[in-house]
Amino acid sequence: MTESLKKHIREYIEISDEKLEKYCSAFTIQKIKKKDFLLKEGDICEAEGFVLSGCFKVFRTDSNADDQILYFAVEDWWISDIDSFINQIPSQLNIQAIEDSEILLISKEDKERLYLEIPEIEKLMRLKFQMSIIALQRRIIDNLSKPSDERYQDFLNKYPKTAHRLTNIQIAAYLGVTPEFISRIRRKIVSRN
Repeated sequence: MTESLKKHIREYIEISDEKLEKYCSAFTIQKIKKKDFLLKEGDICEAEGFVLSGCFKVFRTDSNADDQILYFAVEDWWISDIDSFINQIPSQLNIQAIEDSEILLISKEDKERLYLEIPEIEKLMRLKFQMSIIALQRRIIDNLSKPSDERYQDFLNKYPKTAHRLTNIQIAAYLGVTPEFISRIRRKIVSRN
């Protein structure tokens, strides 16, 4: 089951088979049913995950009981509450499966130990962290400067393999708009075609 992870890692760094096998052997596989939680707000995030199959949402529920989705994670994506994972503090986020999913998990202790034993892995995670920060920065700028319909179109363009797996409610919670807005814009797009 680690073949996807190995392929993913080799896209970013050069690493020997022996080191790659050592790293991948630290992961455990977990199956998560649709609507089950990998992490609940208030719990400490004990593991970082690599999605093998399925789809997750990382979100917070506001005082009106509405979800505010930070991101979706599908195949070949890393997933965690990085603040809770690194600082070992209660999470402010929930991680829930949108579909039946399989995920590889690595503990903080194993990850830190392997950083020391396999420097290439620390380089990989630095690269992935930088890419995450860039994506987050771009998302914040887009949310501050682009109209909702443009943000929706950008979402469809950036994540074509993910968008069709989501409901209007989920996409709306990610974009910070109403589900009705998503329905209207989808109808408008269909009528143009």
